[in-house]
Amino acid sequence: MYLADEKRYESMRYNRCGRSGLMLPAVSLGLWHNFGSNGNFDTMQALCQAAFDNGITHFDLANNYGPVPGAAEENFGRILEKGLGKYRDELVISTKAGYDMWPGPYGDWGSKKYLVASLDQSLKRMGIDYVDIYYHHRPDPNTPLEETARALDGIVRSGKALYVGISNYNKEQTIAIADLFGQMGTPFIINQRKYSMLVRDIERDGLKDYAAANGIGIITFCPLAQGLLTDRYLNGIPEDSRIRTDGRFLKENAITEEMIGKIGRLGKIAARRGQTLAQMALAWILRDGDITSVLIGASRVSQILDNVKMIENTEFSQEERKEIDEILA
Repeated sequence: MYLADEKRYESMRYNRCGRSGLMLPAVSLGLWHNFGSNGNFDTMQALCQAAFDNGITHFDLANNYGPVPGAAEENFGRILEKGLGKYRDELVISTKAGYDMWPGPYGDWGSKKYLVASLDQSLKRMGIDYVDIYYHHRPDPNTPLEETARALDGIVRSGKALYVGISNYNKEQTIAIADLFGQMGTPFIINQRKYSMLVRDIERDGLKDYAAANGIGIITFCPLAQGLLTDRYLNGIPEDSRIRTDGRFLKENAITEEMIGKIGRLGKIAARRGQTLAQMALAWILRDGDITSVLIGASRVSQILDNVKMIENTEFSQEERKEIDEILA
């Protein structure tokens, strides 16, 4: 039976999520990839246990994570049942709904019908009574925003979620739903967005500054740009890379000569800092304290152990910041 490392809280940093009382680890584990029905369960269990042993208390899921949809939640439920669940009060478990999940008009987007039914299914798959954070996964252009907000508020009041989050909402959409949550007194604490050295939309649309000024946490996904911000592609495309095995999210045409040059120059800065490129890319996201947590994915325990080391150095000098911005310009 699994017993967690007694020193698990000694090296991890925990950041307050917006103006809430909830603290999230600087590094969270996402189960988007590698936890589906085509994965190895022993590996999944080892990843979650290694994460928790190193202070990663937050596990991020969604109803459709797989393949097949729902498989990641089912597998995480098995991991909880096999020992991790004894630490439920030390875990932050989040899930989402907003993408296509089941046939017909009630299995997608942002209606109250879908959000309530989806969470009930998620709780059953994971074998738990509540989630800590329940996200609306994407804005719905057709459902009234008030209906989505009231559905999430009602879910919290039912006890099936402790806090509310949104994902993939831009600044204007965030302001609109935050105003509704404010009127209802909903514990809205976080927005989940894609953010990395190579994808900086939350800076350009002003969301990053708005969230920091208004007590809304931000958790970022794809911080390594699907592996581009590592040393994996400096000498060509490995056969076991995501481009070769799953070309949906990272295309071969992204590996240009210009991109390889940028990655190589960033790698030299990382080496001067005593970090790998991946560690520096993760640390860069946390550089100014505006980001609550960085979501990492992993297929090997060694990746988790390497990534959490970045917490040792998240400070960047003005010269380093300027040099990095010039490379990425």
